[in-house]
Amino acid sequence: MLDSRKHRVRRFHRSAGPMPGTPDTVPNLAEDLRFIRDTMERSASFTAVSGWGQVVLGFTAIAAAAVAARQATAFGWLRVWLAEGVVAVAIGLLACTWKANRRGLPLFSGPARKVALGLAPPLVAGAFLTFLLFRSGLQSALPATWLLLYGAGIMTGGAFSVSIVPVMGLSFMVLGGLEALGPSAWGNWFLAAGFGGLHIIFGWLIARRHGG
Repeated sequence: MLDSRKHRVRRFHRSAGPMPGTPDTVPNLAEDLRFIRDTMERSASFTAVSGWGQVVLGFTAIAAAAVAARQATAFGWLRVWLAEGVVAVAIGLLACTWKANRRGLPLFSGPARKVALGLAPPLVAGAFLTFLLFRSGLQSALPATWLLLYGAGIMTGGAFSVSIVPVMGLSFMVLGGLEALGPSAWGNWFLAAGFGGLHIIFGWLIARRHGG
C-alpha cells in the first residue's frame, strides 16, 4: 500500500508541471521584463517620429530651394518657402500618423503633447518674426531666423522623443548660426542644406534605428 501511495505522488508531480521558481519559468520572466521595459520607454518618450517622412520632407525642401532661387522678387521667394512650410507640416503629420498606426504607438500620448508644447512656441515666434522682418525689409535675416528657431523647437520638443532628435535640432541651430555669420546671398542654399540635407540625413538615421 505504501508503494502505491508513493507511485500516486510521483504521478501527481509529473502532471502538475514545473514548480514555481524552476529554470523553466526564466524565459517567461525575461519576456515579461522586456515587455514592461518597452512599455515604459514608449510611455516616457514620443517614438512615432517618422524617419522616412523626414526624408520626403528633405527632398521637397531641396525642390523648394531650387524654385525659390529662380524668383525675381523677394516676395516671390518668400511665397515659395511659405508654401514649403505648409507642405512640410502636412508631410510631418501624415508620416507620424502612418508610423503610429503601423507600429501600434500612441499618437496623442503625454509625450506627444510635450513634444508639441516644446516645438510650438519657437515656430509661432518664427511666424511673427517672418512678418516683422519682411515688412522691415530685412528678408536677408529670414534664413538664419528660420533655422535657429526651428532648431530650438526641435531641441526642446525632441527632449521627449528619441535621443537623435535633439541632435538634429542642435545641427539646425549650428547651421543657422553659420548662416547668420556668412554672406546673406547664401541664405537660400543654407535653407536647402538645413531643411533639405539635414532632414534627409537624420530622417534616414531615425528610420534605420527606430523602425521607420
